[in-house]
Amino acid sequence: MYKDQYIVQKKTLPLIPLRGMSVFPHMVIHFDVGREKSINALEEAMVDDSLILLCTQKDAKVEEPTLDDFYHIGTITRIKQMLKLPGGSIRVLVEGISRGRIVEITKEEEYFEVEVEEFTYEMDDITLDKELEAIMRLVISDFEEYLTLSNRLSPDILITITDIEDPGRLADVIASYINFKIEDHQKILETFDFYERLEMLHRILQEEIELLKIEEKINQRVKKQITKVQKEYYLKEQMRAIQKELGEEDDILEEIEEYKTKIDEINMPKEVKEKSLKEVERLDKMSPHSAETAVIRTYLDWILELPWDKETKDKVDIKKARDILNEDHHGLTDVKERILEFIAVRELAANMKGPILCLVGPPGVGKTSIAKSIAKSLNRNFVRMSLGGVRDEAEIRGHRRTYVGAMPGRVISSIRKSGSKNPVFLFDEIDKLASDFRGDPASALLEVLDPEQNNTFTDHYLEVPFDLSKVFFITTANTVASIPAPLLDRMEVIRISGYTEEEKLKIATNHLLPKQLKEHGLKEKNLIVSDAAIRKIIRNYTREAGVRDLERNIANICRKSAKRIVETNIKTVRVNKGNLHKYLGIEKYRIDPGQREDQVGVATGLAWTAFGGETLSVEVNCMKGTGKLQLTGQLGEVMKESAMAGISYIRANSKNLGIKDNFYKEMDIHIHVPEGAIPKDGPSAGITMTTAAISALTNKPIDKDIAMTGEITLRGRVLPVGGIKEKVLAANRIGIKKILIPFENKKDLEEIPEKVKRSMEFVLVKSMEQVLEHVLLKEDDDHEDK
Repeated sequence: MYKDQYIVQKKTLPLIPLRGMSVFPHMVIHFDVGREKSINALEEAMVDDSLILLCTQKDAKVEEPTLDDFYHIGTITRIKQMLKLPGGSIRVLVEGISRGRIVEITKEEEYFEVEVEEFTYEMDDITLDKELEAIMRLVISDFEEYLTLSNRLSPDILITITDIEDPGRLADVIASYINFKIEDHQKILETFDFYERLEMLHRILQEEIELLKIEEKINQRVKKQITKVQKEYYLKEQMRAIQKELGEEDDILEEIEEYKTKIDEINMPKEVKEKSLKEVERLDKMSPHSAETAVIRTYLDWILELPWDKETKDKVDIKKARDILNEDHHGLTDVKERILEFIAVRELAANMKGPILCLVGPPGVGKTSIAKSIAKSLNRNFVRMSLGGVRDEAEIRGHRRTYVGAMPGRVISSIRKSGSKNPVFLFDEIDKLASDFRGDPASALLEVLDPEQNNTFTDHYLEVPFDLSKVFFITTANTVASIPAPLLDRMEVIRISGYTEEEKLKIATNHLLPKQLKEHGLKEKNLIVSDAAIRKIIRNYTREAGVRDLERNIANICRKSAKRIVETNIKTVRVNKGNLHKYLGIEKYRIDPGQREDQVGVATGLAWTAFGGETLSVEVNCMKGTGKLQLTGQLGEVMKESAMAGISYIRANSKNLGIKDNFYKEMDIHIHVPEGAIPKDGPSAGITMTTAAISALTNKPIDKDIAMTGEITLRGRVLPVGGIKEKVLAANRIGIKKILIPFENKKDLEEIPEKVKRSMEFVLVKSMEQVLEHVLLKEDDDHEDK
């Protein structure tokens, strides 16, 4: 209709394809130019008359556009200003002049240069009819309504718009102010007829106004639902209203329904169910983007994953349980019998509360592995928690949810991991618990290990009770000395002593060697180790109550054998007593290395440690001096007091012992316990130090085949001591034939294995006189008087 009013002129101009934006005539805008071709086009335009054609790219992601990648109708603009930015890009200010249509591309290597038709017109040549005026009023009215509904533009723009009488310019200016789609902008740019351009703008504006009205409707609906003016709550309700308008389901509602369904399906206590549903309601009322919602979700996930109603069924078969325990472990009769008793009681009383056993013994005797065997024999799940070095109460009871990063304690975490509410639960190294300003974890364990309380164990994080009464708790320790008395009182202590040589031989043959062969990829025919070689390992390469070091040595043999098999391509390696040193090196221990003969002032004592029994060599030297008593060997206070009590006994009975009355004035006595780097304490070496001192003062040798243990009083009485079984096994390891023990320890001999009893002589003593009768050798015993 008004196309004929245009004046068409041909020009050759540089071209820049624009990404994500459009430029209209009469529009002043700035943009950044970074592509090399575009920069070259700018420079070429500045050399000439500062005119350049700007066309919009169809896809803004295309880095190197070709002829087909941008629209062929654009805007001829004049460059008003250029500013170089850091990084090599240029910010340019341009003013739109007129429409331009590409006729032909004349250059596209260094930059785009095109032959373009410029469309211009004179306003004086245009006659405005009623239809054109009407559509102009409609568009201005639309724009006014748009400004009222939208807060993005200033109302002052309307004053500028109403003063425009040029219909083409009116359409272009309004289109430049409104953020349409690139495609809509391009349609307006490509429409040359003024009436059609305004009509198109009217239609697009009506669509935008309708969208703004819907937005306003959503906002009004949201405002009616809000009771408190909170930003997060407002955003949540606004999002819900939008989803409702679009007909989409709310994800958070689905999640809440899922939580409610799971809570109903799980058979949990009423208190727990009520607490969980309350947390679900809190989640429903909160904004999905609130930090608290993540805390509530994590809490609900923990609640739902705990085995409230999941329980493994015990296999109450005492014969099968005995076979499993015997298959996995050699010896340990007391422990096995106690487990079998529990299984028998379970058969008669299914609702019996789980016992709490405490396996006490030196390292390497199989405390942890027997707990696994118990779980296997009962068909229960097994979980283990190491307590070594735990010093924070929250490790047991968990953190309260008010703390950042709060989580349940390791008891509840382990129960969840087990997948059942009645697992075999092992607390390993319970004697290694520590305490500091963060609380006392031993005290936190009181509730866990008390059958009268643990049916309502409450973790600080969960804040609801969990029934632990069906859990079979087992604890392990090297010594009960460091376990707090209230905690120890809740447990049934089963002591596991060290193994005899014969037991170690059977363990190595039946368990350790097959296990190491499998781990090292060897078969039984590849490595044959004789019983004599294993005995030599036990005697000369290890000195322990358990079998851990023995297993390491067997593993060492397996490694060296595997290397030999691979290198020399032999099929079988035989290890015997004669060639054992080739695999393990020189012997580490020799049987009784310090006493090849009876000596004066040297006595063999027995000591108990957390690692089992040990032999203790005590040496005494008497020298001319002023009566000083010197004690060395890193002795504890109790041991020093035992030595002083022994010296007091000698002074009081010097006449009967054949010692000069004034020896304590004329002689210095030095008592030394070798291996000075190892701390030693306790009263057990009382009679040993006293015997060695009497031997040194009387110059009578001590029988090298005798070891002794017992506490001494000032009157010479021998008092009972602990750890008899461990001490006897230690003496047996180094070849001692005769042991002196306090008379009151007679009951402890029942724990000694029969084979050890038969190989040794036990003398029960009540006083030092009896000790000296057995230990000190007389001159007529073919010993030289020293």
